[in-house]
Amino acid sequence: MTEFYLIRHGQTTGNTQGIKQGTTNTAITHLNETGQQQAQRLHDHFAIDFADQLFVSPLIRTQQTAAIVNQTAALPQTVDQRLLEISYGRWDGQLNAELKQQYPALFSDLTGDVLPAYAAEAGGETFADVERRVADFVAEKVRDYPTGKLVVVTHGFTVRSFVVNALQVPHPLAVPEPDNTSVTKIRVTAKGQQVLEYFNRIY
Repeated sequence: MTEFYLIRHGQTTGNTQGIKQGTTNTAITHLNETGQQQAQRLHDHFAIDFADQLFVSPLIRTQQTAAIVNQTAALPQTVDQRLLEISYGRWDGQLNAELKQQYPALFSDLTGDVLPAYAAEAGGETFADVERRVADFVAEKVRDYPTGKLVVVTHGFTVRSFVVNALQVPHPLAVPEPDNTSVTKIRVTAKGQQVLEYFNRIY
């Protein structure tokens, strides 16, 4: 059994301003003071020294979060491109409110999230693309670490895609966005059977 502990990065200025961050990697998407405090609180209340390995998205906000969470445990750390946030294409870095006003049919009335059809308009990554790369990451790590405990620092939509794959729900809109620095745990057997043990746990 492989255990995945999925951590969403801490708060950024982009989060507070309602920016669709995607793969944007500029200063506005780095951790703000609150995000740093959130990561420190997680470090203080969720010791990761039980784990075998740390995997991190290449974006700076996840790198910053991982550095704080891992400051005591000093786990071996690997950057993995498959853990990137969804790329919203031309919409990366734009304000959600303005996009909703311009393209109301491409946003969910229930959650305010983009609908799958957004990708054609924005030139962005599809929901299925993210789910496939996440599934590939999980399958590889289950092979490499059949009894491993793995900490993964990633992004909101990416965490949702892990959960979509585990629960086999239609798409990420069926899963609420996890909070900054929350932890989600998924267990996977050698045969690929997945169990969502908990979701969006705040420490």
